[in-house]
Amino acid sequence: MNTPEKIYMVGIGGVGMSALAQLYAAQGIAVCGSDREESPTTHLLRDKGIDVYIGQFAAQVPEDAQMLVYSDAVPNENPERIRGRELGIPELNYFEALGRAAEGKRVVAVAGTHGKTTTTAMIGKILIDAGEKPTIIVGSMVGEFGGNFVAGASDLFVVEACEYRRHFLVFHPEVLVITNIEFDHTDYFKDLGDVTAAFDEAKRQAQTVITSRVYRTEPVPDLLLLGEFNKENARAAKAAVHAIAPHIADAQIDRSLAAFAGTWRRFEHKGSMPNNVDVYDDYAHHPTAIAKTIDAARERFPGRLIVVAFHPHLYSRTRDLFDAFASALAKADFAYILPVYAAREAFDPSVSNEALAAAVQKRGGHASAVSGIPETAQKLKELGPGTIAITMGAGDVYKAGELALDK
Repeated sequence: MNTPEKIYMVGIGGVGMSALAQLYAAQGIAVCGSDREESPTTHLLRDKGIDVYIGQFAAQVPEDAQMLVYSDAVPNENPERIRGRELGIPELNYFEALGRAAEGKRVVAVAGTHGKTTTTAMIGKILIDAGEKPTIIVGSMVGEFGGNFVAGASDLFVVEACEYRRHFLVFHPEVLVITNIEFDHTDYFKDLGDVTAAFDEAKRQAQTVITSRVYRTEPVPDLLLLGEFNKENARAAKAAVHAIAPHIADAQIDRSLAAFAGTWRRFEHKGSMPNNVDVYDDYAHHPTAIAKTIDAARERFPGRLIVVAFHPHLYSRTRDLFDAFASALAKADFAYILPVYAAREAFDPSVSNEALAAAVQKRGGHASAVSGIPETAQKLKELGPGTIAITMGAGDVYKAGELALDK
């Protein structure tokens, strides 16, 4: 396929899709697309001159588009995808398109069940600060990048790579960073062995592989970010930079890591309410990430009440990791549990927030089910003095914190 001059993107507001759209625009390709609703990323795209349509209708697909790129969340029967096929427009999923965009580059791909977003951003920041001018695609907004994409002027290409549906196999990276491996994406992988097999295949495609065995002894400076898990992310980032750019001095790397302020939705302080109630937001949507985030909050804020508002993400993940979710949420002083965020999945009546709240209670925790974001926001407003409130999940639960703060 020749380089297209015009691309239409279905699900353009996704965090990865929006970064890819910016990459296309930076290359001089005419790009536009659609999404189901407004979001910080759709606003960002418009600010950069990229047209975004809200709502997905067949008539929006340009007849002269030479490629259609779609998000994993967009089904085959989507009207825009159907229209694209009627027009004979070649279509690629997000990772297929991203893999083509990375061809011929010195790719640093960051994969793992947890920590890949922060690690990707750390690597990118180090390389930018050292004057290496990398292109960066990261799965969150990074304040220091002005978004989730950096257009570089060198052949370095730093990218967050997801294992879902083995998508990361589109890359043949010079450096592959694996932060950790756990059973996740249970709607696709059969078990942990299946996940591990996918990572093993990714390793075979890489020139250099960075795992915890490589980076566990890397010394890192004190960080602005909380938790031992972020120190592990920093160690992984430092080892990756040693591999891709060995001329960068440790002192330069450490200065960049020490100044790194974090990313959107990774224990992000959203604001404070009356009575010294601090509201944080975190993307944690796997039991391990939930437990580690709660532990880190307790370490940072000893003696303060920790209340979590958790938005389960996907029926399959909630069902298959149900007991682990209950145990993790029982670590909080109290957990409000929202209805399952279905995303790409159909309704599953066997999984509910009420059942998960009951399971937390059985494990000695304290939890109750709430109806949605408005009720969650109200509960946050009613919290007692000194509480640390954390909205958690991969969906849009962050809106509850913003509503409670009247943002």
